[in-house]
Amino acid sequence: MLVVVLMGLVLDQLTKYLAVEHLDPQRPVRVLGQWLQLHLIRNPGAAFSLGDQATAVISVLAVVASLVMFLVVLPRVRTVASGILAGMATAGIVGNLVDRLFRPPSPMRGHVVDFLQVPHFAIFNVADIFITMTAAILLLEAFRGGADQEDQ
Repeated sequence: MLVVVLMGLVLDQLTKYLAVEHLDPQRPVRVLGQWLQLHLIRNPGAAFSLGDQATAVISVLAVVASLVMFLVVLPRVRTVASGILAGMATAGIVGNLVDRLFRPPSPMRGHVVDFLQVPHFAIFNVADIFITMTAAILLLEAFRGGADQEDQ
């Protein structure tokens, strides 16, 4: 589980570093035509740029979420699959928290680096992918589990 967290965190921070070093915010780069562009922005808010006036509050919530993941969720993991999911979620939460803590304009008010853009969707990053994938898989499992119980 910790290996997944570390690998995810390194991948997230490395891609953000490369985005900051090599992308111009004024010039998006097409990777797959209109389907995928690299477009650097600094996001003061949460997912999908929500809460851009509450950066400090979001930072505190991210600290709490990180502590819950490390102190409550990860120690209770019993299967490889749940370990991977918990590791991905933790890597995503911590990846964006690192930005909030250490990026400008100031600690606890740092802006998250986002750089992946697909049509008709908010610009996002690797940490966001980990969080969203985990949530989607958990929702699918919840619905699947509900369907299995109804059949019995």
